[in-house]
Amino acid sequence: MEWTMTASAPGQVCLMQGNEAIVRGAVEAGINFAASYPGSPSSQVLGMLGKIARERNFYAEWSTNEVCALEACIGASLAGARSLCIVKQNGLLCTADSLHCAAQHGVKGGLVIVTSDDPSAHSSTNEFDSRWQAESASVALLEPTTMQETKDIVPYAFQLSERTGQIVIVRLTTRVCHGRGIVRLGELPERPHPIQKVREWDRLVCVSYLHTPMLERLEALRSEFERCAYNHYAGPENAEKLIVAGGTGRLYAQEAMQRLGAENKAGLLTLGTLWPLPESYILGFLKSAREVLILEEVDPFLEEHLEALAGKHRLSIAFRGRDDGALPKIGELDPDNVSAAIAAFTGADLPEKRISSHLELPQRDMTFCAGCPHRATFHILKRVLRQEKNPGVVIGDIGCYIMSGQFAGQYAFQAVNCMGSGINLAEALGQLTRYGLDQKVVTVCGDSTFFHTIMPGVVNAVYHKANMLLMVLDNSATAMTGFQPHPGTGITAMGDPAEPMNIQRILEAMGCKVEVADPFDVVETEKTLKRLLQEEGMNVLILRQPCATLTAKKQKKPVRVWVDQDVCLGDGCGCDKYCSRVWGCPGNTWDFKNGKAQIDPVTCVGCGVCAKFCPSGAIHVESGEET
Repeated sequence: MEWTMTASAPGQVCLMQGNEAIVRGAVEAGINFAASYPGSPSSQVLGMLGKIARERNFYAEWSTNEVCALEACIGASLAGARSLCIVKQNGLLCTADSLHCAAQHGVKGGLVIVTSDDPSAHSSTNEFDSRWQAESASVALLEPTTMQETKDIVPYAFQLSERTGQIVIVRLTTRVCHGRGIVRLGELPERPHPIQKVREWDRLVCVSYLHTPMLERLEALRSEFERCAYNHYAGPENAEKLIVAGGTGRLYAQEAMQRLGAENKAGLLTLGTLWPLPESYILGFLKSAREVLILEEVDPFLEEHLEALAGKHRLSIAFRGRDDGALPKIGELDPDNVSAAIAAFTGADLPEKRISSHLELPQRDMTFCAGCPHRATFHILKRVLRQEKNPGVVIGDIGCYIMSGQFAGQYAFQAVNCMGSGINLAEALGQLTRYGLDQKVVTVCGDSTFFHTIMPGVVNAVYHKANMLLMVLDNSATAMTGFQPHPGTGITAMGDPAEPMNIQRILEAMGCKVEVADPFDVVETEKTLKRLLQEEGMNVLILRQPCATLTAKKQKKPVRVWVDQDVCLGDGCGCDKYCSRVWGCPGNTWDFKNGKAQIDPVTCVGCGVCAKFCPSGAIHVESGEET
């Protein structure tokens, strides 16, 4: 699809993913600046922008974190540049201080934030709803549904931002980011949007008296949204039953109403402008309505605001939706729960569910990839901590290694909060070791997370002499979101080489005692870990081993891993099905017929670490033609 990002081809029809549609819309808008920190489900947006940035003459970067990304976009706006900041719902929360201050002082060049929410938390720790942030900051919020709208709404958002002098948020959800649909391309500008000199009296300053202009901008947006083409209605006039949908709810509703034969039993009002709500436009439909069903992801955001609007105008309407139980309170909408809700709402007969919906799919535990160095790290950590007088406390963080708090990592940690918080939770426990907490305190972070938010916490822990161990799991990649570069990898989003930041030297400059170990060198890593746990103060162990997925791609010399069935003890190894249940690598499977371990030649990446942990010594690693 890369040609569609740089070829003008107006009128050309393409099949596009939602993330691709965002990129195409941004290029059609003539962006000058793009910044992001990787986060699913929108990680691909900046990755694609970085590949075409030089050709289209704009700048793109993977920023150290979301705050850096948004604040850089604000700076670009001061020069009149059109800037695009891409985050996920957690990242938008990170930017709260910058976002609210920027909303008060406004922007000069167009500034659009694309936020991708993750209903049902497919690739997240939660399903936070970004819409509340737009309301709280008093900035415009748009939500497209189709891929065509997703592309078209980006240039509109830039124009809206410049007309009103305010940030505009475009909210997507997972099904829009990763879904596909038909898109008709628009024209590409010959050159990016013109930038301007920063004049002496240009001001983007957050001070208290600017609160009034912010509210004035909000009212200007409300007036614009009263006539916005992204709001539309289908159905009977003066409908007494009204369905209000935002985002994917519209597509599910259209499908369900057609399937149920309910097109004439209720009206369908689609809202693409979610904040500020176009109250007069909505009231035109509410005044005839007696019942309203609201379809939205995830919180009852529209439901609460429409109830308030109806109450304000003394309308007697029964509202149905997430809040009253007509739809599930958590998780994403789908064709089944929307069809059931519309059938109950309209009185239409609900067809019997498809047979497939009655089939229960087998549950799969989340796990580390085959050969992942984190599996070895947490296996060693658990073994060492079990040898302590009292069980140690392990604090997690956000990254691939978050799975170590589940079966994959043998439930290795007791707490995880948000990205970058592990160091601070552990610092408090490290202080309490002086006041009777007789436990070793350990926290972990990845190399990308280290640059993202860990460093201020390290300064705090070192300065206050916390008794704790920080383990930096350096796998040379932002692996969880697709191997995007970070300041330690030596490459930028646009493919330029850069001097990589050295985590060990940074930590030593902060005053930490730092040691480096390889989690695949089991014996030495265990010794080092035991020793550091006995030492006072703030200590750091960097566990350095590249991500197995990256290593497997580069591996030239094939390695064969196999199980000697005559040596394997099976259930007699001391743990029931040790290889598959305790070690847990997808490359280690179990032959139920023979009661023995075996290696899956398709999944195994040939790291051979399982052999170092095998209690019976039955697993062998050798060079060979097979992997």
